[in-house]
This record gives sequence, C-alpha cells and structure tokens, in this order.
Amino acid sequence: MSTDPLWTTRRAQALAAGQQAGGLVRIGREALGWRQADLGKRLRCSASTVSRLEGGRHGDLPLLKAAAVEVGVPSELLAASLGLRAPTPPTVAVDAPSVREDPMLRRTVIAAAGLAAPLSLLGGLETALATTPDPSGSPLPLDARLASARALFDASRHTDLLQALPGLLGDAHHAAAAARTDLGYARLSTAYTLASTLLNKLGHYGPSRLTADRASTYAQVSGSPLAAAAAARELAAVLRHQGQEAAAQRHITAAVSGIETTGLATDAQASAYAQMLASTAYTAAIAGDRDQALTMIREAGRAARDLPHQPPPGRLFPITPAAIDLYAVGVHWALGDAGHALEAGRNLHAGQFATPERKGRMHTDLARAWWQRGNPEQTAAELLKAARVSRSEVTDRPPIWQIVTELRTRNPRTAGVRELGALAGAASS
Repeated sequence: MSTDPLWTTRRAQALAAGQQAGGLVRIGREALGWRQADLGKRLRCSASTVSRLEGGRHGDLPLLKAAAVEVGVPSELLAASLGLRAPTPPTVAVDAPSVREDPMLRRTVIAAAGLAAPLSLLGGLETALATTPDPSGSPLPLDARLASARALFDASRHTDLLQALPGLLGDAHHAAAAARTDLGYARLSTAYTLASTLLNKLGHYGPSRLTADRASTYAQVSGSPLAAAAAARELAAVLRHQGQEAAAQRHITAAVSGIETTGLATDAQASAYAQMLASTAYTAAIAGDRDQALTMIREAGRAARDLPHQPPPGRLFPITPAAIDLYAVGVHWALGDAGHALEAGRNLHAGQFATPERKGRMHTDLARAWWQRGNPEQTAAELLKAARVSRSEVTDRPPIWQIVTELRTRNPRTAGVRELGALAGAASS
C-alpha cells in the first residue's frame, strides 16, 4: 500500500471504485510530469496508444497493467480498478481472524503454541507491505534468493523466512522496475505468492490477503498463466478462511481455465494443471459441494498420473501422484468423511515427499482425519511423527495446535499427549 497522498484523493478513489484503471494511469503520469509520449517510450508503444489506454478505449489489458505499474499506481488500487477487489483506505495491514474462528480462542491457541518469534517478525513484514519495501542490497541474483527463500519454506523454517521476506520483496520490486519485462513481474509475483503461502500457513489472513492480491496483480501484468495460477491458489486459500467459498471457487476456476489455454505442452504446465484441479477439489469440499469436489480430485489424479514421483528442483508446482492422494485426504476430511480420508491416505508414507514441510503436512492431514474419526491414539501418533520431522508444522499452525490443545484437555493420559504438550514448553498434565 502506498503512503503517497496522490492515491488517497477522492479522485483516485473514485476512479478505482469506478474501475477506471486508465484514469489512474493518467493521474500517475501527470504527477510525474510525463507526456503520453514519455510513457509510451517506456512501454514501447505510441502516444496515441497511451491516450487510448487512459481514455478506457483499449483491448490490451497487459499493457494497461504495465502502464499502471510504470506510473506507480499502488497494487491494491490497481486491483480495485480492475475489479479484483474493493478499494480500501491505504493503511498498514493487520491480522484479521477467520470468520469461522473464535478470536479469543485463536489468540489463546497461538500463544500456547509458542509463536512469539514468528509473531514478532510479522510487524517487520507488515511495515514492508505498507510501502514498496527497500531492496536488501544482497549481491546474489534474484533467482538464487527466490530459491533460497523457497528452501526455507520447504524446510519449515518459518522464522527465518519471515525475516528474509521484506528484503526479498524489495529486491524483486527493484529488479522488476529495472528490467520492465514480463519475467521480472512474474518473479515479483512469485515473491508475493511465497509470502502469502507462509502467512496462510501461520494463520495470518489479513496480510496474506494483501500479498495474494499483489501476487495476482503482478502475475496478470506479467502475462504468465502459471504465476497467475500460483497467486490465485493462495488468494483462494485466504477467501476460504474468510468464509468466501464462492469467491474462492471463482478464482480457482478462472486459474484452471488460464492454464488450459497453454495447451499443457510442457511438464511444468501439466503440473500446474494437476495442482489447480486438486486445489479446486479442496475448495469445493470446503464449500460443501461434494459432487464437484469428488469429480475434481479424480480429474487431478488422472492429470498427475504421468508426472514424476520426485519433481525437478525449482518447479513452481511440485505436484506428484502422492501429493494428489494427500489432497484426497484433505478433500474427504473437509467433506466430513474421515473413513474415506483415511482410505485415501492408506498407502502414503514420508518417503514419497521430498521436504520436511510436505512430510509434516502428510502426518498432520492424517492426524486431522483420525481426530475427526474420534481416535485420539492415532491422532497423537501422527502428530508426534509430524513434530519429529518438523516441529513447526505442529506448533506454528493454529488449527493443528488446537488439536494438540484439545488432546491435552480431553485425553491427557493418551500415549504421546504429554510429549506433544512439551513441544511448547507447557507443563505436563
């Protein structure tokens, strides 16, 4: 969000509310003292094309978005002007609890989980999100920094990643502004998508909504259907947690259509397609659309059938056949069918997953199914396995730690419950 008063004026807000992105481009260009020809030079188009863009008479949406970025239209205002979200006053993002959650319970669960270190770093990330973050000054290439940040997520090193994100976002902004290429904006979108992925995992949906919106905006500027799909997946996750299942389904469905237009000619595109079908299935399950959920998870299984069992490094959507089976566990759990969830996961094992984050997620998803089934012994056993792979997959995720809390309250004598309680330094019951 920008603190420039230009974008808080009634004129700018009215243009955003009226979905007049071209008008925002005009006031941004005029504030910079540029002629239409000056902006056209930067966009590699004619002054007359800029005039059409600003007047709303255009058929080149990527060019319009690139123009908005060039003149500094804040991403959230640009998103509003494109109908991607409602305009909001430019204030520092704060955490908003899920409409399905009791806020007091959520705070209690987070505090009990020992999340003081990650929470203390959220302030720094939110400050970075309030304006364009400053670059870190790192001499490493941006691709290397993105890969390193992703490796932190895969290793479930949430605190380290929270600390690294402000500088990474600053570097991605600096690189995109310097290059002004589709690839630069795709990388910037990827950085924001990673931030949203982490914030979703930690249960901080307010700042995650902001990062997901920005990821979507820059993905559309880049014209990359894969970057757009990755951003849409995180935005859908936020919307699900905010009780907006129908909106989540619309975003996911549009992303699937975008990937289909690629022709699925490469393994990366095929992986993205399988991933988004699985995400569609889970979103439908959360919305209670059983037929759609089951149809989509079957389609995802077919789409992933020929994918490698271990994806190559750096793939944006590292989906595998085993990962689709894990999605099926989540789909059946969301539909309230623990028996089918456990049946879907009966052949899963940690060796099928390459990272601590995925191994831990496998165990926690199975734990949720066992808890839904009413089996505290198996629930505790899976949670302990998850914690031994990656402690933070249990302690840093509020819904999972809530299960631990309930286990300690309802089943204090169950094997493994005392050990789970000790993860947060809590006194044994």
